Amino acid sequence: MKTSLFEIFKIGIGPSSSHTVGPMLAACEFVADLASNGLLQAVQRVQIDLYGSLALTGRGHGTDHAVILGLCGEQPETVDIASMEGRLATIRELRALALRGLYPIGFQEPRDLLFHKDQTLAKHSNGMRFRAYNESGIVMAEQVFYSIGGGFIIREGQESAAKVRTVPHPFGSAAELLDVSERQRLPIWQIVLENEKACHTELEIHDYVDRIWKTMRECVVRGLETEGILPGGLNVRRRAKKLAKRLEQQGAKDPLNPMDWVNAFAMAVNEENAAGGRIVTAPTNGAAGVVPAVAHYYKGFVDNASDEGLFRFFLTAAAIGILYKENASISGAEVGCQGEVGVACSMAAGGLVAALGGTNQQVEYAAEIGMEHNLGMTCDPIGGLVQIPCIERNAMGAVKAINACRIAMREDGEHKVSLDQVIKTMYETGKDMQTRYKETSLGGLATLNIIEC
Repeated sequence: MKTSLFEIFKIGIGPSSSHTVGPMLAACEFVADLASNGLLQAVQRVQIDLYGSLALTGRGHGTDHAVILGLCGEQPETVDIASMEGRLATIRELRALALRGLYPIGFQEPRDLLFHKDQTLAKHSNGMRFRAYNESGIVMAEQVFYSIGGGFIIREGQESAAKVRTVPHPFGSAAELLDVSERQRLPIWQIVLENEKACHTELEIHDYVDRIWKTMRECVVRGLETEGILPGGLNVRRRAKKLAKRLEQQGAKDPLNPMDWVNAFAMAVNEENAAGGRIVTAPTNGAAGVVPAVAHYYKGFVDNASDEGLFRFFLTAAAIGILYKENASISGAEVGCQGEVGVACSMAAGGLVAALGGTNQQVEYAAEIGMEHNLGMTCDPIGGLVQIPCIERNAMGAVKAINACRIAMREDGEHKVSLDQVIKTMYETGKDMQTRYKETSLGGLATLNIIEC
């Protein structure tokens, strides 16, 4: 197996895992390569070429900022969000980067950061090329990276070189996962736990789950406490705080009060994401609100909810995310938003079943329902910003996940369409989807004229 719980859930920054987190990591890796090869001190200029979706929606997704800060040695998990704008302003004023914070080089954004909106590299829509030049203008090093969704990056020429983890209970499909669970007489979450213990101690796994949950909670709190207009020019107003205040005032009289809170939780996360805040990929930034909203629903509205149930939730959700990552895609630029919010809905649905003590078959059924009713969903962000329809779409995905769980748990797990079949269908649907509907802002809602007031 190639993918871990630690990779499905990653701490980073908004607004996009594929357009912000991935490019920052790629830039950082490129500079690290220069350093390891003894070339860093001789570099006089670095040129970055962005292609496909990265070029078309990169500015709206903060790709330009991400690669600049990545070249300076910043990492998505640790970059100081509060100082980012100031650092970028200084770089533009001085027209100089400090590679890894050490070696100053000239940098003129119009010349050295190029957006090729009419070109797409063959391997993936999110392609980027880095070139390092010496003082004579000779290319010293060159590398192409692809940002393939969820903050995952691969190098050109190493697409099949992903490290395979040796685990006690490998599975390549949902059918295999159910089979190994039955043979071992273990729930899905425990299969994931045993596999993760091949590389981490059980304490480390628990600590990491606690850490991502803490980050999610902090993100929700910030989102519910913050008002104002989101950056980017669409003048989108934050709504989560106002909604939460109304819900607090009306109390629990409305029978649909829990659903309203799920909406508030999901929107709080994705408003923070749109503002470039600290976020957890779940499995992507664009879909980062679904899993934490459902987790908050479990903790806040389910009788006898426990930390143990939450642990089962995250490990089971990770198993489902791994199936999509290894058998299809979690990239909106590759398969549309069905690969982001659709996958998040599927993960959260199965995870909630596990938290509630459902069977493995019910987990699989809920995950299948979660994707089946997101098939064909396009990725068409207006203005290339992760705002419309992304923020509300996360709220819709979270509510769907809870309903998928409820449908599955009213049955014994038997159903006609398997999770494996729906994953395959999602991937094929994504491949058939026209490019303009896949995170390019060239079709769908993205073509609407939004009148700003």
